[in-house]
Amino acid sequence: MRGRLRFGALAMGALLLLYLVFTIFYAVQLVTDPQPVARVIGWALIVLPLLGIWFAAAEFLFGFRSERLAVALELEGGLPEDELPARASGRVERAAADEIFTRYAAEVEQHPASWRHWFRLSLAYDGARDRRRARWAMREAIRLARAEGTL
Repeated sequence: MRGRLRFGALAMGALLLLYLVFTIFYAVQLVTDPQPVARVIGWALIVLPLLGIWFAAAEFLFGFRSERLAVALELEGGLPEDELPARASGRVERAAADEIFTRYAAEVEQHPASWRHWFRLSLAYDGARDRRRARWAMREAIRLARAEGTL
């Protein structure tokens, strides 16, 4: 499953890169046009794809680092089992997610410098469907793992 997801992400990244190359090609043509409006549009078509490249690179880097931490934690035997009961719709039972979240949050309070605990807290946030906090906790795990030399 992990291989298919990685392939899909890389395929989408390749398509995005192809799109950006064509956009920049046309942007250069517009920048060299004598019309001022065309030049402005051309510069916008250069700046916006560069921002897109930066954001896409940041997301790919985040994904690869997260995956490396997951593999490292799995090899250590510290990756939690999927113990959350789900409804028929696939949504996690809220009470069970809150209970597990409370446990992982307490572990982070006891070990604030451990990327492993932050990683598990990120999974708990994700299980509770709080994607913003899950990404925040994962970024903290990545930062701590880099400081430790794991990444």
